[in-house]
Amino acid sequence: MTGRSLATRACERLDSMKGAGASVPERLKRGSLPAPASWRGMDATILVVEDDRNIGSLVRTYLERDGYGVLWVRSGEEGLAELERHALSLVVLDVGLPGIDGFEVCRQIRARAETPVIMLTARDEEVDRVLGLELGADDYVPKPFSPRELVARVKAVLRRAQPQPPADVLTLGEVELRRGAREASRAGAALDLTMKEFDLLACFMENAGLALSREQLLEQVWGLEFPGGTRTVDQHVAQLRAKLGEALRIETLRGVGYKLVRP
Repeated sequence: MTGRSLATRACERLDSMKGAGASVPERLKRGSLPAPASWRGMDATILVVEDDRNIGSLVRTYLERDGYGVLWVRSGEEGLAELERHALSLVVLDVGLPGIDGFEVCRQIRARAETPVIMLTARDEEVDRVLGLELGADDYVPKPFSPRELVARVKAVLRRAQPQPPADVLTLGEVELRRGAREASRAGAALDLTMKEFDLLACFMENAGLALSREQLLEQVWGLEFPGGTRTVDQHVAQLRAKLGEALRIETLRGVGYKLVRP
């Protein structure tokens, strides 16, 4: 590539955008946005930010045909306002917008939320694609594009963004815990655990190597409203230690709580 390198051009564009974005409502800050909507079909709401009437209408039609709820606005300022008002699953964002361009909108979205972003652009320069991805876009679709391909890309990004459920099987050293079956074993031999001992072991194994206070254990295993206090945590830890033997070591941290030591 001749002249300045691609990385240099992208970095210069990024630097020029820092602190230069158009103003947005002060209350639009990280943590103040609605929680993301469900990722499945009719429960998912997609924001389309596209100033071209024909393209915007076409994208909305195909997304709605696939069961998605769609909000369509035609400027970056309107897009940022909708981000504040709604629990969005994904944003389809045009780069060449009037006023705030798509790069700046993407930067502001990513500074405030984890909502996935797919960028649309008529620009075909590699530096623009790199810039969009560096700003946090999840995918980049050049115009002209197939609406069916765009819908397929929406589905793929939503699948990747979907929170993963906790692992059904936890293994640490000789100890194996199976959530679905509510079974635990040590070196292949079944462990006879009570319901709370099982939940306590699961909590320790999920956080192996981390210090956990008695209050944290009480909240995660028994719930906030449990009236027995932290004394019950100590009793159940003692019982669990006896059943685990030397397979796993639960260490007492004076003034803090407990830690499951990785074998």
